[in-house]
Amino acid sequence: MAAVKVINHTPFVPRLPKDVPLPPSPADSTSPPPPVKKKSRKSKTKEKEKVKEGVQEIRRQGEQERGNANEQHESEMPQPEPLKPLTWASLTDSNSNSHPPIFTKDGSHFFSIARERIKIHSTSSGKVISTLPGPQDDGHQDIITSAILSANNAFQLITVSLDGTIKVWDFLEGILLHTINLEQPIHHVCGHEKIKDYVFVATAKAKKKGSSDGNEQPKSNRSAKASSEESCIILRVSLKPQNPASGAKWHKSSQITPVGKTRYTAGLAVSASGEWLIAVAGHKAYVAQMSALKSGFTKYVSPDALTCLAVHPLEDYFATGDAKGVVRLWYCLNQARPVVANVEKRSQTSELHWHAHAVSSVAFTTNGAYLLSGGEEATLVIWQLHSGKKEFVPRVGSPIKNVVVSRSSAAEEEYLLGLADASFAFISSATLKLSRVFSRIKLDSATSSAWASSSSATPLAVHSLSSTLVLPSSHPSSLQTYSPSSSTLVAELEVSPSNRVSRQEEKMLEPSRVERVVISSSGEWMATVDRREGDESFRGEIYLKIWWWDKKSAFWILNTRVDRPHGLNEVTSMSFSPSDENWLVTTGEDRNVKTWRIRSTKDKKGNVEVSWTSRSSFGFRLEMPRDSAWSPDGSLLAVALDGSVALYDSISNALHFTIVCSECPKISSLRFIGHHGQYIAVLGGPNLVVCDIINRSVRWHRRHNHPYVTLVPHPYQDTFVTIHRSPSDTTIELMVYSISSSTPLLSQMLPFGIRNLVWYPVPNRFARSRKFSLVGVTHAFGVVLLGHDINITDEASVSTKALQNGLAVPKGSLFEEMFGVPALTDVSHNAVASTIDTSLPWKSSETGSVFVAPAYLMPPMESLFEPLINGFLKLRLKENVDEEHQSGIQGVADEMTAEPMDIEEPAFIEMGKVSKDDVLDTFIPFFKDITGLPDYPFHSDTRPVALTLPTTPSSHHAKPAPRTVASQKPNPNVSPKKQASTPSVPAKTGKKRSRHSLV
Repeated sequence: MAAVKVINHTPFVPRLPKDVPLPPSPADSTSPPPPVKKKSRKSKTKEKEKVKEGVQEIRRQGEQERGNANEQHESEMPQPEPLKPLTWASLTDSNSNSHPPIFTKDGSHFFSIARERIKIHSTSSGKVISTLPGPQDDGHQDIITSAILSANNAFQLITVSLDGTIKVWDFLEGILLHTINLEQPIHHVCGHEKIKDYVFVATAKAKKKGSSDGNEQPKSNRSAKASSEESCIILRVSLKPQNPASGAKWHKSSQITPVGKTRYTAGLAVSASGEWLIAVAGHKAYVAQMSALKSGFTKYVSPDALTCLAVHPLEDYFATGDAKGVVRLWYCLNQARPVVANVEKRSQTSELHWHAHAVSSVAFTTNGAYLLSGGEEATLVIWQLHSGKKEFVPRVGSPIKNVVVSRSSAAEEEYLLGLADASFAFISSATLKLSRVFSRIKLDSATSSAWASSSSATPLAVHSLSSTLVLPSSHPSSLQTYSPSSSTLVAELEVSPSNRVSRQEEKMLEPSRVERVVISSSGEWMATVDRREGDESFRGEIYLKIWWWDKKSAFWILNTRVDRPHGLNEVTSMSFSPSDENWLVTTGEDRNVKTWRIRSTKDKKGNVEVSWTSRSSFGFRLEMPRDSAWSPDGSLLAVALDGSVALYDSISNALHFTIVCSECPKISSLRFIGHHGQYIAVLGGPNLVVCDIINRSVRWHRRHNHPYVTLVPHPYQDTFVTIHRSPSDTTIELMVYSISSSTPLLSQMLPFGIRNLVWYPVPNRFARSRKFSLVGVTHAFGVVLLGHDINITDEASVSTKALQNGLAVPKGSLFEEMFGVPALTDVSHNAVASTIDTSLPWKSSETGSVFVAPAYLMPPMESLFEPLINGFLKLRLKENVDEEHQSGIQGVADEMTAEPMDIEEPAFIEMGKVSKDDVLDTFIPFFKDITGLPDYPFHSDTRPVALTLPTTPSSHHAKPAPRTVASQKPNPNVSPKKQASTPSVPAKTGKKRSRHSLV
């Protein structure tokens, strides 16, 4: 055998016994033992304390060693790279509709205030066409409080803000013209055509630097929490700057004239004649004469606090609404009365009372004959001033915050309602019905906060089939479906039918609330829990409802309702199994865990009915289950108990084992982590514990200074997100962890609080990446998207751009005003009508009440005819028309005789080449026939006469074909459809022809 050559081999040298060191020898036993002293009581107690300290030190060392071992174990595992900070985008506006919208002069657009920006909406579609710049683009640095159109130029907008500036915009080009700085927060602004270069503003007194209490309020709460005791100063400000050529970003006004001091103003306006300035604040109405502004205000006392103001468009009087629901008309603008400043008076008024709660807004119609009012009742009241009668538009969807009248002269008058749930509703003045509603996400922060329960979570889920969000609506008993990709509200589902009356007098009524909602992984089933707490006169209710997704109608249909699934106790958790069985598990305060399954039954006709029924019910040592979660493959069910996690077999409900979490004595929630489901993350107060299922042990534990709110795992990675509850609801701390280490991969502060957070599916190219995509509901009941690379169509972020002038509607002739637009004339009429027609389709049941209104309130007949006819007639597709035409020709060919017949070819007329004179020439025979002029021969047959229009020289070179009369008798062997398609031939008869009316 060949020898093996060893390279760089070190020979082994064994150790001899003499080289091994011996242990140290014990002490000498021959030496006398030390004397034993008697121990006193003090020494005994000291020794006991030393023993205790030694035991505690040993425990500390053991914990430190275990911690070092965990750290060593964590250091041995590969550490993931830190993540980039998450970005967020808000899908709602926190103070939407807090201020009334403003219409342009032609009524084609309207402006809405959204914090520091101005959104420009299309009146016909409601879409955001443009947005005036925000804080980063020379915009306002604080919340905009009021805006008006400039009296000098109808294409300029004047805005005021809490940052103390007045900005003048050219909204067609989206350009800031100039800025005037008053260095005081501004709450209201008004102007008039007679004082074009001046505006009146209500400014608040600036606080002294030493008066700050250190508790700075956020910008969103300053205007809302403005106290009624805060005083305002009314100023007349010139829009001309002092040094316009200085080139500075802002200027000082060339002239500022103080008018007077008031309480916190609820309204500011100038009378129709421009002779009076009116302000309402507290229990008083302040009136000043323009010719004597230095004399100050004359005060008129109201019995209740005033909430809104509106001036008559033609006469010098104004209307107010108060906190008790009374609308009051003030007749105090009188030149004959002496003006006495700083004197409280009482004026001649008239009251209009229907509202049960405070009036939020009042507005006069354009002609001044009607007054509109709205409030918390979600009902618009139309008052006829000369008679005192009233009409109602009830159930508009949400409490009314603002009422504005569209003053466009081109179309009919409309009323725009700004609702509390951030929706805009248009009401037709002719029918007094909702014509269109523009909504994004319906959330009323004030109402939702009043109805929110601290013990229950805010419902939030993602529907995978439609890529939509299921959110709480403006009323707690409803849910809404919103599509973030298209920024549209898809549908609204009333889970629990309830009365929409908010309160009786001052006490809030307890509504039925939707507390939980979950959707299966397949997207076919949705489960909800709605509850209403009982009182001394009403017993509590709680329902588990399971809904089925109808793909045809794209809506949820109620399938099963379970009354009191856990008695009158609250349902603590609910989740669907990810497996194919579609099981549902619920846990409740009755200490039971219940599972539900699908049951299929057949009726007598053989139809299969699917419903849900109870499958099992079990518990664990009378401990309360607070949360539950399924493993990714659906084989295990984890239940969070007081201080442990119990894992059950999903099929047999057999208990596999429990994991004791001594570090977390009271578990609030748990989730499986990772795609394989090997780990479980547990939350309980300020403690976070990660457990290993295979080793049945705690992997690591972390304790935070603040309690945890929620936990959301990444569906494909071994990472998860946690949210910490801060002492204030204005900020939260977001952390991203990995199962390999207790050190967070990302720690980030967010400027809002979170009520609920769920995973939002991202595009497929990011599905397996480490990036996060989340959606949450904030403490202010706003909706935000959190994650990496957020790409969402948000109307709030529409860049400033010039408004495109729409197509102008051509002025019609006298003939068109009498008989409508001809179908053979210019198609631009129809094109314009199609672009501006946003009315709802007519229903046959509504036709009886169409012509009930007076004639002077009716819209033009051309706007009524087409929608009304389209409601009855069904549009035929081109393919169906061609098939009927071919079948008709074939049937006629079969029935034709051998005699040759001259068939007239149809004359095809091009739409754009027919002049109005040709159209008039076409109708001349019709009018001559009505008047009795016998220019055309008529047949004695009683059937309608088929009239063929003459062709124009521009479309055909041949001469116009002669008029033909259909005189064939009906053939019993030919169907009526085929007979209708048979060409007409000249009648051969000797009878005397009589005049017949055309149809």
